[in-house]
Amino acid sequence: MDHRFWNSAPRPGAIPGPIPHGGDLGGLRHAFPDAPEPWLDLSTGINPVPYPVPPVEASAWMRLPAAAEGEALREAAAMAYGAPDTAHVVPAPGTQILIETLPRLVAPTGVAVIGPTYAEHAAAWTRAGHRVAQVDGIAAIGDAAVAVLVDPNNPDGRTHPLPERLALADALRARGGLLVADEAFADLEPVASLCPHAAPGLVVLRSFGKTYGLAGLRLGFAVAEPGTADRIATALGPWAVSGPALAIGRAALSDTAWRAEAAQARAADAERLDRLIARGGGTIVGGTSLFRTADFPDGPGLYRRLAQAGIAVRRFPERPERLRFGLPAGKAAWCRLSRVLK
Repeated sequence: MDHRFWNSAPRPGAIPGPIPHGGDLGGLRHAFPDAPEPWLDLSTGINPVPYPVPPVEASAWMRLPAAAEGEALREAAAMAYGAPDTAHVVPAPGTQILIETLPRLVAPTGVAVIGPTYAEHAAAWTRAGHRVAQVDGIAAIGDAAVAVLVDPNNPDGRTHPLPERLALADALRARGGLLVADEAFADLEPVASLCPHAAPGLVVLRSFGKTYGLAGLRLGFAVAEPGTADRIATALGPWAVSGPALAIGRAALSDTAWRAEAAQARAADAERLDRLIARGGGTIVGGTSLFRTADFPDGPGLYRRLAQAGIAVRRFPERPERLRFGLPAGKAAWCRLSRVLK
């Protein structure tokens, strides 16, 4: 990639308004004070059956992480994601900080976000002073120097064949541009990753917390060619990932059997959720094995009924008929949702 593409200093930019996200139970409790407790939070796409956290040595809480611990995590991530080697992997305290950091490393330019998708991408590039447009497909990116592609997409689960994504990366690379490929929901899906194809002009983002049900750990990864990876790591600064997160992340990413079992179990859960949604009058419009998105004849009414029953789902103000459901965990949670959707 042309070195002039990269920016050497942060810039102030426009500040978009707050973006609603799942998991805001405080706001729901205020809006629906008579709802039964505890709330059933289906408003996020996080694995409801978390990875069994292994014991963490007490010293991990009391000292700064050692370089060898970071290297061990990068080795586990490179194996799990198919990255060429550890020099291509950057651990971070969650993918959200990577979404915020990347736009500040790039000189002001035109950015095409293929959407509708996770709104923080467009907001972050806008805040960093870029010209941002949301487009409805790869063919519509025009002459933008940067494209952001979430695949599988949130909230509709849309995917693109690997050759299409590789062709997009090649086209942007040829004009000195950049493809940011957000694969936050790829771990449990039968989709081919771009991580093995890391090259100049491509940054792949991978989420840890969604797959392993440990969002509070705050761990994520960027996969990129070594020069770009170094820029990202430098921007994050030393000790970006805590010692406990390094240890837990290494153990989980190395546990291939658990991930295979989780993929099979969550796919079965997603099929079960589809049946419940259909019984409740919904039409599935997409999703992944961690969430399902559907349209309902009375989306706002169903949202209120769910909230009154203490069940949180994700709504979309621009599409009031549309709701997104995460997966329940356990028989009681499934029965609780079923009673509202019957």
